[in-house]
Amino acid sequence: MATIKSLAKDTAVYGLSSIIGRFLNWCLVPVYTIVFPAEEYGVVTYIYSFVAIALVILIYGMETGFFRFVNDADEKNPIRVYSTALLSIAATSIMFLIAVCCFITPISDIMELPAHPDYILIMAATVAIDAFTAIPFCYLRYKKCSMRFATIKLIGIAINIALNIFFIIGCPYLMKVSSQSVSWFYDSQYGVGYIFLANLLSSLAVLIMLCPELRIKYVYSVKLFRKMFRYSFPILVLGVAGIMNQSIDKILIPYILRDSAEAWSQVGIYGANYKIAIVMVMFIQAFRFAYEPVIFSQNREKNVKKTQLYADAMKYFIIFGYVIFLGVMFYLPVLKFFIGKAYFVGLSVVPVVMMAELFNGIFFNLSLWYKLTDRTVWGSYFSILGLVVTLTLNFLLVPKMGYMGAAWAAFFCYLVMMLASYFVGKKYYPIQYDIKSATCYGGLMLILYILGMNLPINSDIWLLTARTPIFIAFLVVILIREPLPKPKFLKKIV
Repeated sequence: MATIKSLAKDTAVYGLSSIIGRFLNWCLVPVYTIVFPAEEYGVVTYIYSFVAIALVILIYGMETGFFRFVNDADEKNPIRVYSTALLSIAATSIMFLIAVCCFITPISDIMELPAHPDYILIMAATVAIDAFTAIPFCYLRYKKCSMRFATIKLIGIAINIALNIFFIIGCPYLMKVSSQSVSWFYDSQYGVGYIFLANLLSSLAVLIMLCPELRIKYVYSVKLFRKMFRYSFPILVLGVAGIMNQSIDKILIPYILRDSAEAWSQVGIYGANYKIAIVMVMFIQAFRFAYEPVIFSQNREKNVKKTQLYADAMKYFIIFGYVIFLGVMFYLPVLKFFIGKAYFVGLSVVPVVMMAELFNGIFFNLSLWYKLTDRTVWGSYFSILGLVVTLTLNFLLVPKMGYMGAAWAAFFCYLVMMLASYFVGKKYYPIQYDIKSATCYGGLMLILYILGMNLPINSDIWLLTARTPIFIAFLVVILIREPLPKPKFLKKIV
């Protein structure tokens, strides 16, 4: 239980930076969706989908590889692992940036953005920097410097937000009242390009803040790199397939739908409404930051109770996932105002993508069996299976259902991956997960969800008032049944 409490503490610290940071970035969505029409915001969503894939490729599984080998009992020099991973990613990131610069014209043509190669160049530089800084952030997690990790993340996000507000709101205002103050660098026609520029500048700031983690005695081992790459390569395949499962729908829509303007508008609406599900994504990311170092350290310590730890972690992860789902859906009448009113037509995707992300989080929890047994190739198989489901359903459903087809493709993709990993994992690394608990809480959550979403109330205020006791009832059931810290009044009830 002590390890679970430590895991919860680390999740809270990493989650604080993730949740606050994501929330602040989330607050930019109404700015984007009010200032820019759906087709322009669609370009932003589209480019960031490519960015997500490129970032996974440039990191090529070295984050997990770092934790695997830095915790290896045979590895006596953690700095050697750190510097080997750091130098390797630095070299590949530089090569990537040079390649993009040399072939920018054909790349921009293929990406359907021949008029904006500058967008691609800016984001290529941003991806190269972010890939490089991923390893210093891993090192901070390894050293359990969670507060420094969180501080740097938050400062970088604050800079990004400040620059976004300056370029998108401040500069247009200054152009009206005092044009000479900004006209020497600001172009009112550049539009969404300033979103990408702000991202690049904030990534540079993060790199500067991580300089203390770069002042080490560099020791590069070719032999160690080969071992790390051999271990990490299946994770690269897993990561690429996994991130394509998350991003390929937004990339495919402009190619599947014939009407170009309608396609970009669909991408913009889908991307904006997907942002409402970011609460689930934040929780999964925070949990992952804390959980990944724990599972490798526990595996090294020969702890006979470690499988119970993994089972308990999964149990509480699912419970909190249910709470997040129910909370977001019940209070959607408020949360929907984080996007512009013109984008409300896409709110129907929110429950579908929320459950898809929960399945994705459960799949991550299940993935420990092939990481701990060095069978990472299985992760590749599952992700490729998911990618096949994603591509098939997108091509079948998007022409008929638009972005709703993309949302259902994501739902079934993660459901299939989750089930496949669970059943195969039972053979190679059996863990007695509490399926009964997950099923019972899931059934209760579904009943309350149907009840809360079908209340015959037209007023949003009264609807939220009626849903709140239902949500509280779900929380009370969890607090009564689970060995969690309880308020005094609840202890008396128990």
